[in-house]
Amino acid sequence: MLADLLKSNDKIFKLVCGAGNECVQDVERLTYLYSKAGAQFFDICAKPEILKAAKDGINKSGIANDRYICVSVGMRGDPHIFKANINDELCTECGACEKVCMQEAIKDNKINSEKCIGCARCKNVCPNDAIYMTEHDIDLKKVLPELIKMGIDCIELHATSIDDEDVKEKWDIINNLYDGIVSICIDRLNLGNRQVLDRLTDMLSARAPYTTIIQADGIPMSGADDEYKTTLQAVAMAEIIQDAKLPVYILISGGTNSKTATLANLCNIKYNGVAIGSYARKIVKQYVNDADFYEPKVFDKALSVAKNLVESIG
Repeated sequence: MLADLLKSNDKIFKLVCGAGNECVQDVERLTYLYSKAGAQFFDICAKPEILKAAKDGINKSGIANDRYICVSVGMRGDPHIFKANINDELCTECGACEKVCMQEAIKDNKINSEKCIGCARCKNVCPNDAIYMTEHDIDLKKVLPELIKMGIDCIELHATSIDDEDVKEKWDIINNLYDGIVSICIDRLNLGNRQVLDRLTDMLSARAPYTTIIQADGIPMSGADDEYKTTLQAVAMAEIIQDAKLPVYILISGGTNSKTATLANLCNIKYNGVAIGSYARKIVKQYVNDADFYEPKVFDKALSVAKNLVESIG
């Protein structure tokens, strides 16, 4: 049970496949690889076909009884539910967007929406404002019952929006539909420290103690580099949650990498685990995209890389 894992002294490694990652092949291969490497917890987008892919990957690893899946949902204004689009009339085919896309979702000036995770790196480097983002919200009342029926271990709400009513509406839906462990992913992109704590206090009033994970997000989708500076805000956010003494479990996220646990320990942060997305996917991308991924000559190299990262959080 996920609750037992959270209560233990073990540090949890959570692989974030990407809340907007809708690529079945990527998710199946990532969950298979990182399950083999020792990851216990997997974060995926809230789509039945992606949940099936994650389950298939974990089952192939042969360690399914000790592995847990969390589905992530966002809200209006949350970058995790955005997708990039290209205005062909403005595009000059300079290739700048393709170079910065961590997901390799852009090729020949076309965007593969299944791979796009809404990070907006492409939009930020476009010299002609040819890239724009569109929001893809989902109806939780329609989607969650099917996912719950298929079997999940956690639901995570990205509660970063300034829209308090939308947060409350989606939080109420989750609590009414699901009685398992839930997670709140929150950062300071739009909220100050006091607003973060006020929102969490309000949300936690509907929960029993220690039935909730707070995923303390530094800078979402920013962990492409393996530097202490990259993970600094993630550790700082965890400290804010820790100092508030809330009855929750803390996972550090948002800019996380192999340096996160070291920095958190130096700062005396009492965390339950680390959720790593961008960096975890980046370091194995060349292997996951290889047509011979499952062949030992490719997979063994990928497994060595993934194991080193998983073991860094201990």
